[in-house]
Amino acid sequence: MKKYRNLLFYIIAIGSFALVLFVILQLGKANLEAGRTISGQQVAGETAWGDFKNSLFHNITVPFALLMLQIIVIMLVVKAFNRICKKIGQTSVIGEIAAGIVLGPSLLGLYFPGMSHFLFPVSSLVNINLLSQIGLILFMFIVGMELNLNVLKNRARSAVIISHASIIFPFTLGALLAYFIYEDFTHAHSGFIPFALFMGIAMSITAFPVLARIVHEKGINKTLVGPMVITCAAIDDLTAWCLLAAVIAIAKAGDFTSSLYVISMAVVYVIIMFKVVRPILKNIADNHHTKGMTKTMMGGFVLVLFLSAYTTEAIGIHALFGAFLTGVIMPSNIRLRNLLTERIEYVTLIILLPLFFVYTGLRTEIGLLNSSHLWLISFIVIAVAVAGKFLGSAVAARFVGQSWKDSLIIGALMNTRGLMELVVLNIGLDLGILTPELFAMMVIMALVTTFMTSPSLNILDKIFKKKHNDIELLEQKKFKILVPFASSETGRKLLLLANYLVKKRQSQSEVALLHLTEGNPMHQYNIDQEEKRIFRPVEEEAHSLQQDINTMFEVTNNFQSSIIKIANKGEYDFLLIGNKGYTYTYSDGFLGRFSNNLSYIPDYILSIIQNQIKKKGTFGAPFDDRTRSIISKTNMSVGIFIDKGLISMSNIFVPIFDEEDIFVGEFMERLAENSYVRITLWDHIGLSEKSIEFVKSVKAIKSVNPYLFQLWNNNIPVDSDILKKQDLILISLNSWKELDAQKTNLLREAPSTLILTN
Repeated sequence: MKKYRNLLFYIIAIGSFALVLFVILQLGKANLEAGRTISGQQVAGETAWGDFKNSLFHNITVPFALLMLQIIVIMLVVKAFNRICKKIGQTSVIGEIAAGIVLGPSLLGLYFPGMSHFLFPVSSLVNINLLSQIGLILFMFIVGMELNLNVLKNRARSAVIISHASIIFPFTLGALLAYFIYEDFTHAHSGFIPFALFMGIAMSITAFPVLARIVHEKGINKTLVGPMVITCAAIDDLTAWCLLAAVIAIAKAGDFTSSLYVISMAVVYVIIMFKVVRPILKNIADNHHTKGMTKTMMGGFVLVLFLSAYTTEAIGIHALFGAFLTGVIMPSNIRLRNLLTERIEYVTLIILLPLFFVYTGLRTEIGLLNSSHLWLISFIVIAVAVAGKFLGSAVAARFVGQSWKDSLIIGALMNTRGLMELVVLNIGLDLGILTPELFAMMVIMALVTTFMTSPSLNILDKIFKKKHNDIELLEQKKFKILVPFASSETGRKLLLLANYLVKKRQSQSEVALLHLTEGNPMHQYNIDQEEKRIFRPVEEEAHSLQQDINTMFEVTNNFQSSIIKIANKGEYDFLLIGNKGYTYTYSDGFLGRFSNNLSYIPDYILSIIQNQIKKKGTFGAPFDDRTRSIISKTNMSVGIFIDKGLISMSNIFVPIFDEEDIFVGEFMERLAENSYVRITLWDHIGLSEKSIEFVKSVKAIKSVNPYLFQLWNNNIPVDSDILKKQDLILISLNSWKELDAQKTNLLREAPSTLILTN
């Protein structure tokens, strides 16, 4: 009964009010419309179908509806080209660039002008441009977040040389090319200096995101050259965008003197971003660590992004630089960056960036290159770009010690331009620096240099296949340790420590022990007996450890120079030097001539020296200027061993106090993989949540034996009683200094210590 009652109420209510509404509408039409011209009424002589067609055409051509249709067409065409590129072994960026050119006047506009005018009328390009610029801002923010400044610092030695060489070579060639084409391919109002500088930037840019994608798709990230080329591209991107900001400032200001004001404001802006905004963002991320990514946090970060982009646009160095820098200064917490990327990346890559490619294609008129002379210039542009970037990178890589195969791989990858090149070119076209003809040439150059990357890598693999394996995995390279020592006892202790790093993988490692004795190489009296006396205890220790060793004995009058020369020439991965643990720091005496020379000092003199050292106190590092020179002039990690009676190692304590300690993870991995040791990681700053590389190291250690690893955060109180239970402290130099400043008394109670430098 209740069911029918509800139905009856529904019918009466709806019917009654519908009747009242009908009466109101009819009375209003009859009594109130008199004398008015009502829009929307059917035109006399027009059928209902014709009226519907007119209405339909109007509806699909309004700006918003047209924009929706454009997005649909663009996504379909881009997806089709991406499939084609995947089948021929090219990256999706090639398909996206090609899709833009196809939908532009070069193909669709040339052969189907009616359809082109309907889909992409000139009035609609403003909307596409605005959306594509928003997409670029979000994309550059993501690119900035992919740059880990700590990783760049850790690998910057060789990478900076390669990266900057890969910029200066093509930059110079681009400026030289500008000298010859300036009169024919510039606007009347464009000066030579901004034109030449812009051509230099356009020739020297590398597409870091595209390169990273190729590296992972080809499996190059698993090779020795993978991390190096990623770092080179990251430094290249950072440097090139800074240079581009300066070039834009010069172009907008009109002359270099006027641009100094813009550049000065840009420098102030960068300082504020790093010194003020970055700490604020880090504080926000730290305070909300347990809550995850909230809407308020997300909104705040996006607000900072657009404020930064607006600021750089107002200064005169383009909004994209502001977006890029905002990504760079974001908190280094890897979870936070991943969450931000996930929330932004899909919409950006799937919808907004394809709009930019099509917008670029709509501005590219390949038909303007209608003579053999123009195509010859196009060929020269491509040749200059390839010669400068490919050869410049390869030669620099070879100079810093890379093999020819790896050097050419680096050159081929650094020659990739892709999206980043198109961004630069569009800026040049907007500023009036490039003519439409030169813009078309440069777009072709971007397409060709990106397209040739994959075939180049395949050719290099075939050329070097007979000499090398197709992919030389990191694990297959021998890990080489050099151990210089003064006394036999020191040599035995250092050999024990080295053995723990390579015990289970001796076939993939090499341990060399070096003894240097003072004298003139021209007068080597009784040298053979001295060598046997020194190495006999060390060789006995090696036999008991079942450790293969290489021995080196040399007479020298300069210990420091000899160690540096032997270490670098032998391309060792790790230099292990010793220091006796009479006190936990020394203000003098480490490597008096070299490692453990104190062992030759008589006991009564040594006692006096120790008392003087204790009176002076610590000075911040357990070595002197000569040791610093060895560290700075050798091309490998260095370990300084402070011995306080080490016999064996079962428990290892690893304090992390510095964000640059990522490399310490590699040594923890080696200890876990090669020796049955318990590792306690005291992650005082939460590095295992900030660095993806350090996270990988922690996961690798856990996978070996999760029961022999424990992770402590900064809430765990560490005192001398805990340290007394440890056999060895493994710590970076920076963390050692920080721990020394914060907990001096704790270090006095520390066991034997291995201090690492990267």
